[in-house]
Amino acid sequence: MTKVTHVECIHLRFEYDMARTFQTPAGPVHARFATLIRLRTDDGLEGIGSAYAHPGVVQASVDHLAPFVIGFDVNDSERTHDRLHGISRWYGRKGAAVAAISGIDTALWDLRGKAAGQPVWKLLGGTGSRVPAYASGNLYSSPEAVAEGASRAIARGFRRVKMRIGWSWDYDCAAMRAARAAIGEANDLMIDGTHRFALKDAIRTTEVLGEIRAFWFEEPFGPDSLDDFIALKPHLEAVGVPLALGENEFAYHGFRELIREKAADILQCDASRAGGITELMRIGRLAHQHGIRIAPHTWCDAVAVIANAHVVSAMPNGVTCEVDQTGNRFIEELTGPLSITDGHIDLGDRPGLGIRLNEDLIRELRVADPYHLPDGNYCDIIIGRGQTRYIGDYRP
Repeated sequence: MTKVTHVECIHLRFEYDMARTFQTPAGPVHARFATLIRLRTDDGLEGIGSAYAHPGVVQASVDHLAPFVIGFDVNDSERTHDRLHGISRWYGRKGAAVAAISGIDTALWDLRGKAAGQPVWKLLGGTGSRVPAYASGNLYSSPEAVAEGASRAIARGFRRVKMRIGWSWDYDCAAMRAARAAIGEANDLMIDGTHRFALKDAIRTTEVLGEIRAFWFEEPFGPDSLDDFIALKPHLEAVGVPLALGENEFAYHGFRELIREKAADILQCDASRAGGITELMRIGRLAHQHGIRIAPHTWCDAVAVIANAHVVSAMPNGVTCEVDQTGNRFIEELTGPLSITDGHIDLGDRPGLGIRLNEDLIRELRVADPYHLPDGNYCDIIIGRGQTRYIGDYRP
């Protein structure tokens, strides 16, 4: 029996060069952060997971949950996962508490693999280490810049590329057509609506999505707009474009509702947000029973990318995993460069997640106080009011 003896949060932050950063609807992105969960055991093993939410809230959750992890067997990770959901139920049905559980659970799977001398994908029932991956980025700039970014991703070895729309009708149409022309007909183009559409505008857009043969249309509405997703889906089916959503949903119970309502063709549950590897496997099995595919979201760090890739490898309905291409140091440097060959990540056969952290980077970027971070646009999370366009009308 291998028991957990130590639980640690590692909070990291880096700043972008503002002359080279990218734009979200909230304005220029100032910085990014990431939270890793490190577990140690009584026989000297170390497991790593990722938790994507506000670092201070994750820290508070982990402080509360750690006593219910320490002293328990790493091979009993499913029971630990359920115990943590029960302990946090009164404050953590969604959001940062579930992200904290996600990081702990993924770290436990990393430990399970190391204890067994097997990669996680094999423990989960996977039969191969190569996993399809797509390049994510291409946020709002110009159609020409979007086309250039898409072309660069193909040159780096990707065969699928995602871009964002929802700026204006003219921009959206021009950017989608430019990206399709740039990557050619042999590669896939995903379109992310970034919650910026009204239903009537999303329906209008379906004609162009069909024209460019979009691989999917992602989250044109906010995560709680279930009725709008259900109303849009037949219009997308008419042009042969799947509807993808779920990056902002949490835990099995949240995805169960999406599945029962037949709100999506592809679910984007994220191991760093939705409950960890245990929960993604449960969601994936239920989705498979209903003919729904899985393509995990990832936007924080390479640990999350790799954890999600292990799940995709093991799921018969797994499609692909996301790799941020916005100059994110947590993607490019935290575990070493992610190598993409012919559109795939190779997870290899090293035990656990198969990763080694860049300890020099951790020392450089580690945050002393996760409760007090500088104001700014951190891409998904806004801290403070004065430096973004987020407060007020969301659409420009």
